[in-house]
Amino acid sequence: MPITDTTLIARSLKARLFSTVTTVAVVGLGVALMLVLLGMRDAGEKAFSRGKGNMHILVSGAQQDPMVTVLNSVFYSGSPRNYLFITKRDELLANNPLAWAIPTQLGDSYRGLPVMATTPEFFTLFEPADGAPWRFAQGEPFDAPFEIVIGAEAARIRGLEMGDRVSLTHGTPKRGEEAHVHEEFVYEVVGVLEPTATLHDRAVFSDLTSSWILHAHDRRLNESGPDISLTTEADLIDEDRKITGLYARVLTRPGMALSAIYQSAFNTLRQDPTITVAAPDQEISKLFTIVGNIDQIIVALAATVLVVGAITVMLVLYQAMEQRRRQIAVLRVLGCTKPRIFGLVVTESAIIGAAGAGVGILLSVLGARVVADIMYRRLGLVIEPGFEPRIVLGMAVGTIALASVAGIIPAVSAYRTSVIRNLRPAA
Repeated sequence: MPITDTTLIARSLKARLFSTVTTVAVVGLGVALMLVLLGMRDAGEKAFSRGKGNMHILVSGAQQDPMVTVLNSVFYSGSPRNYLFITKRDELLANNPLAWAIPTQLGDSYRGLPVMATTPEFFTLFEPADGAPWRFAQGEPFDAPFEIVIGAEAARIRGLEMGDRVSLTHGTPKRGEEAHVHEEFVYEVVGVLEPTATLHDRAVFSDLTSSWILHAHDRRLNESGPDISLTTEADLIDEDRKITGLYARVLTRPGMALSAIYQSAFNTLRQDPTITVAAPDQEISKLFTIVGNIDQIIVALAATVLVVGAITVMLVLYQAMEQRRRQIAVLRVLGCTKPRIFGLVVTESAIIGAAGAGVGILLSVLGARVVADIMYRRLGLVIEPGFEPRIVLGMAVGTIALASVAGIIPAVSAYRTSVIRNLRPAA
């Protein structure tokens, strides 16, 4: 039974199984890194874009960086440092073509989760994902002080249910710091939201008036001592009615995402020195431009891993050719031509590249799923990784071509093997 090229290549790979598997793993790692990066980058940008919902403009206190404002007020990455008074909302609505401006206040927390104080319009006018309004799994929006609504992920993490009674914490204490819990004020859970695939799922939403009461109580304690009565809405003064942001939308025609007056309204608002005005879409694009620079570094690292894999293929095959010169000489005597020998080595190299590409594609699918799961568990951000077929095919073809090129030097070495010299009896 004649020995085929396939048999020769299979025996060659099996003879050095450990080095073959190691080389395939190195090539696969490079392919996986590249695919995960490319697949997660676009998915991550889409996930962040969902969080800003149908708002056009975000307004916050003066002298804040617009990008930081968006990260704080939309993605709960921290608490805004400056504040506005609620009267500013009324002023902006009266003097600008805004359809709505929903006040928000951030700063407090519940067992590590961010608390956003707002008004009921937050659940009726604002859509967490454009075109996808809030939906309640249980209950309804709050309509009185000291009622809270729980995001889907927040409810899951903290085990909160309808009717539960909780107290909120002033600020977000760092690890090791003593928490200042407003135990004198108790909230009742009146609603649990359905998942929105945004960071809002990890938030707790309270009514704005009760948040003012909490902080007014602290003010009164500082002014009058511990013997004061429990603070009520009647005790509020104008300085207590603070907010940290406004979710705003410009007037638009029904069914339109944006109107022609948006840019002029945005420019007019930016001229007000008492506020910071941010366009969430623009700031998210800037953020991913910055991230894109990091992406380039990671892509370069992944490409380096691929090149290292190709060099490993070359070294492994070259070393194998040095050890198998006598075997090659015997094949030549049996009628195997030089071009056939050359082709066998290049084909073997290409097979290693193909195996590495296959392993890399499998690892990338698993890796992207793991990364998406970590992002969801830690941030509540739903990322749906996807790989464009043309990119996957391009990576596979490119990897095989790179491995084939790496096999040329060992193939040339095998091609030049001297039959007479390598068939001499050993001394």
